[in-house]
Amino acid sequence: MPTATVAPPWTYTLQLPQDPRAPGVARATLRNVLRVHGMAELTETAELLASELVTNAYQHSSGPYSLRMRDAGRSRIRLGVWDTEPHIPAPFRWSAKGPDELSERGRGLYLVTLYAESWGACPLRAGLPGQGGGKVLWVECVAKPDCQWDDLL
Repeated sequence: MPTATVAPPWTYTLQLPQDPRAPGVARATLRNVLRVHGMAELTETAELLASELVTNAYQHSSGPYSLRMRDAGRSRIRLGVWDTEPHIPAPFRWSAKGPDELSERGRGLYLVTLYAESWGACPLRAGLPGQGGGKVLWVECVAKPDCQWDDLL
């Protein structure tokens, strides 16, 4: 009788300092995690999503922040970024309306809402174990099949 191996779900948390190199470290770590777990097909989209969230945390918070990567099953990954700033930015506060045409900010998180399968935000109270308050912005990324010309006919 053949045996089946079930891989347990996994979670990694990367603690990041207020350092301009930290978003690059987060992207490289995410690429490696996806590769070793056989989810390389998620790399391009997951890297875009994580990059926007981590860069936002670096630019708009004054303390440490972290990237959590979690297996969400069926070729899915959930990414969460915690930071100490309690303000939840648009478009995570309301609809996924795009930024104004002349706006100089807001396009990165708007891209997140377009590329993520699902997304959201959670405010955190100060005093939670391991957290100093702030917020978590999260996204879910799923593998999409490649579109082939023959599939369109």
